Amino acid sequence: MHRSMIIALVIALFCTVGFAAEPNTLTDAQKAAGWKLLFDGKTTAGWRGYGQDGFPSKGWVAEDGTLHIQAGSGAGDIMTVDQYGDFDLYLEWKVSERANSGIMYRVSEDEKSPWQTGVEYQIFDDLGHKVDPASMHSAGAMYGLYAPPKNKPQKPAGEWNQSRIVARGNLIEFWLNGVQVVDCDLSSDDWKGRRDKSKFKPYKKFGLNRKGHIDLQDHGHDVWFRNIRIRDLSPKTDRAPIALFNGENMDGWSHVLSKEGKLEDVWRVENGVMICKGQPAGYIYTEKEYKNFILRLQWRFNPETKKEGNSGVLMRKTGDDKIWPRSLEAQLMSRNAGDFWIIDNFPVTTVAERTKGRNAKKTHCNENAPGEWNEYEIIVNKGDVTLIVNGEVLNTATGAEEIAGAICLQSEGVEIQFRRILLTPLGD
Repeated sequence: MHRSMIIALVIALFCTVGFAAEPNTLTDAQKAAGWKLLFDGKTTAGWRGYGQDGFPSKGWVAEDGTLHIQAGSGAGDIMTVDQYGDFDLYLEWKVSERANSGIMYRVSEDEKSPWQTGVEYQIFDDLGHKVDPASMHSAGAMYGLYAPPKNKPQKPAGEWNQSRIVARGNLIEFWLNGVQVVDCDLSSDDWKGRRDKSKFKPYKKFGLNRKGHIDLQDHGHDVWFRNIRIRDLSPKTDRAPIALFNGENMDGWSHVLSKEGKLEDVWRVENGVMICKGQPAGYIYTEKEYKNFILRLQWRFNPETKKEGNSGVLMRKTGDDKIWPRSLEAQLMSRNAGDFWIIDNFPVTTVAERTKGRNAKKTHCNENAPGEWNEYEIIVNKGDVTLIVNGEVLNTATGAEEIAGAICLQSEGVEIQFRRILLTPLGD
């Protein structure tokens, strides 16, 4: 087995042992992060048929902890009663041999069929159909528009797969079994060009609804769904998010290094991704200061080498520009994302039983394999600080000094990459 595969397996075990939930339930960490179940494992509450007032009388059944669409029933699609705009959707599915289905989102009932408004995450038995795993019709594809990578991790018919759709405005991510398989911008010329060359072109609302239903497709085959949960990512404030990184250059950031050097010697931008070389040690910091906010960003270590590394996000940085400045750090070291580090006596109270010296440990690990994208959500609201990694609350602190300061990203030895750095200000 290749070393990178061994590392990935070790981290997967390290991050999941002791924290697996029973099907169709939520852990305390998931509840704290705002997840809610869309299927309780027993009833069809919260769902109705597409274009219908109630749930289909045949075809779809809640049985053995699953939502099951029965082959040949002709029941049609079902969708959530509620509508969602920005969200993180997770579910598990398995298919019979040669089965076909899909998950559509932001669906409206303006057209005859759900696929005419909602973009589809394809569910498919690739092996049974003998289809190219990198086809735009294969499992994990954005159906007819974007193909997943050829080496995607798909389970065969009869085994459970994990799917995730993250939608923030026009930015859409599809994940399959813990690996991101589609990443696109619905406002981009690339997406519009693909849409206009597809069967979706005649439908004026296709992919354009800002809010809509989650739809599960009946394509005539046996498919089972479970562990369907969603987290609302819509801003809880009337203030618009601020892009701290424009995807093109390092405008808005200054730097501090442990030895003389220019910012571009360590930090560069390629294809919308901010890349830090890791040497020499130091950090970049926002030229503007922020006090109360929700900060969301994505990070990964080098996807080619998959080498583990270290970095951190510093909040409310004030005082001298030194290594390291007075601040509160949200740790990014591999297998330690979610830890707090208190730098230069920054006033804050962390959970006592997990605190040793300046370090407050996370409750558990929730990182993806080395080289895969992860997401931090950091909520700094007055004296309270919450660290959410990949949708689960891993740490909290209280009594943080209420002072405006810069946001910093560390250079700490190994290449690390960042993207989608968005800050939503909160009122004082």
